[in-house]
Amino acid sequence: MNKKFNWKNKTAIYIGRFQPFHDGHKKLFLNALKKNNQVAILVMDSYKINKKNPFTFKTVKKNILRHLSKFKGKFIIIKIPVVSEVIYGRKVGYKIREVKVSKKIEKISATNIRENILNGK
Repeated sequence: MNKKFNWKNKTAIYIGRFQPFHDGHKKLFLNALKKNNQVAILVMDSYKINKKNPFTFKTVKKNILRHLSKFKGKFIIIKIPVVSEVIYGRKVGYKIREVKVSKKIEKISATNIRENILNGK
């Protein structure tokens, strides 16, 4: 089995801050992987550590790698600037799709997770 990301394969783009990467993020990743050969995970880096972004890109990347270790070669992690808008031209050949998840997954909040981490929980 090929364990390398293939730049020629059908790829989903998944953009987020992942502060931290959690089970809800993983569920969306798995959904993307069902419809595509692989996923490019684009991590927005605020370049400024604060309450909303307590983790560096390096830490976020390690966390993602730990959560997705079983999917080696099925994703790549790319650091990007803070995105304010996603645009595209006419009929570019790809879809923009909202993934609906269960209420249980939807309730997972990175904000709550960050607060628990800060409070030692």
